[in-house]
Amino acid sequence: MSLVSSLKHSIFVRIYAGLLIVCLCVALFAQLLMDTINKERVQSYRENMATGAFHIVSEGLAHQENEAQRDYWLSDASSLFGSEFKIVSIDEVDFNASELRRFEKENTVVRYISQLTTADVYYRLPDNQGVLTARISQVTEQQVRAIAVFLLDDLSYYITLSDKRARLAQLEEKFSFPLAFKAVAALNLDPDQMARLRRDEVVILLQDTNTSKSNSSIKVIVPSEISDMAILIGPVPLFNWFPLNLIVSMILISMFLISLGVYALIFPLERKLQLIQVGVNEVSKGNLESQVQVIGQDEIARLAATFNAMTSHIKRLIESQRELTRAVSHELRTPVARIRFAVDMLADTDDEDSRFMQRDFIDEDIEALNGLIDEILTYAKLEEGSPKLDLEPVNLRELLEQIERETNALGKPIKIVTKLPNAKVEAIADRRYLHRVIQNLAGNALRYAETTIIISAGVKKGNAFVSVEDDGHGIPEADREKVFIPFSRLDDSRTRASGGYGLGLSIVSRIAFWFNGGMKVDESRDLGGARFVMTWPIKPLTQILAADELTQDKSEREFDA
Repeated sequence: MSLVSSLKHSIFVRIYAGLLIVCLCVALFAQLLMDTINKERVQSYRENMATGAFHIVSEGLAHQENEAQRDYWLSDASSLFGSEFKIVSIDEVDFNASELRRFEKENTVVRYISQLTTADVYYRLPDNQGVLTARISQVTEQQVRAIAVFLLDDLSYYITLSDKRARLAQLEEKFSFPLAFKAVAALNLDPDQMARLRRDEVVILLQDTNTSKSNSSIKVIVPSEISDMAILIGPVPLFNWFPLNLIVSMILISMFLISLGVYALIFPLERKLQLIQVGVNEVSKGNLESQVQVIGQDEIARLAATFNAMTSHIKRLIESQRELTRAVSHELRTPVARIRFAVDMLADTDDEDSRFMQRDFIDEDIEALNGLIDEILTYAKLEEGSPKLDLEPVNLRELLEQIERETNALGKPIKIVTKLPNAKVEAIADRRYLHRVIQNLAGNALRYAETTIIISAGVKKGNAFVSVEDDGHGIPEADREKVFIPFSRLDDSRTRASGGYGLGLSIVSRIAFWFNGGMKVDESRDLGGARFVMTWPIKPLTQILAADELTQDKSEREFDA
């Protein structure tokens, strides 16, 4: 079975495939969301880190008295920083509205160029016209030391410790990490670090996540002009691509999306089962008219269709049982009354001939009762469950010849015409039941024919058929469906002259059903009376359906013989 067919007819395959698709979609969505969030985070991190550095460079420019000093200081700062600082007009760069709003908040604008793995950093100078810019490929130790030098240069314009502290507090507002004066003794430096600090060198300390619950960070210790005091920059957090809170958030979002996907897959199944449950509740209350809506073509849909067929079958069985009970009581009443009358006659007469005559009447009535019981048992067996069919190739010519001999043996003054098929024509069927079909149809035709009946069989368009026609009065089109109802007689007569019990055609109809075939009655083109035709597939039946509704449409199809 193809994948498309499996998805169409198997709800479990759909659920498994749907779960796989949901997981893949959620994984892709989580990856895209993670990338988008990290891009925003890293962009914000770059801008926050750059703001303090470029602000302090712009402050250094502001301390210069003339243009020449500004150019010299900027050139010196570029050499120290490792990247060239330039001042351009704000009109030379096409800034968007979001970037202009960042300038208004005195923040930097960072444009990352992924192809070059570099970033262009822009910071608007206090004159609101010039923009300080530099292209940075990566953050290095040289740049960290340069920022420390820029910081010392800015603090050199303030004499006292309190002034320096106040200025450092102002600058801290532009940095995304702390800036503070600390006593050297309180910094817990090792001898090598202390020696470097005495040599006025900048000391950089790395704090790794292995030794702290927080993210990795660095601390920069800058020697100051004040004895036994140093400037502590940081801790400066290093960028963490996958922080715990982001991972937890993505897991929760993914679980929520998977839950929604699973619910979307399970909800149709739940709805279908609820509809079936409603139908079961209605049937349990005795409402056999209840029908479950059939949605789709999967297992649940087939279960709903089978449930509907089952309720219809049960309803029909109950109605049939009631009809059988009423009809049997009616059918038994007449022969039983005749037997009672004959017994009374036997008791009241001494005439030997009369006694023999009454005995013969009793035998006839008992035989009639046996025939009725046999018909009832046969119909009940076909009606209530799937009969065991011994399917085998049946030679239709031999079967018709047998029916012709048996019908002629009845001695009826009716001409039997058989249209025999080719000697090699065969059909797969249960021979016993097929014999019963033709026998019942022939017996029915004998009761109503005036001079002739025609029996034929054959194969046409992949279907086998048997046909019995008579030259009687025929059956009105409006009454043709009624003849298959148990114990029905169109003329309401149940006399010995017409014979039968109204079960023969019902039995034929049920056999046609179990053959997975159809039964129809119409007008004989040759004789003008009724024509009964049963058709069924000539190929072996692969399954026997146990519910009427699933094959009701097939039972009602008409075939031209």
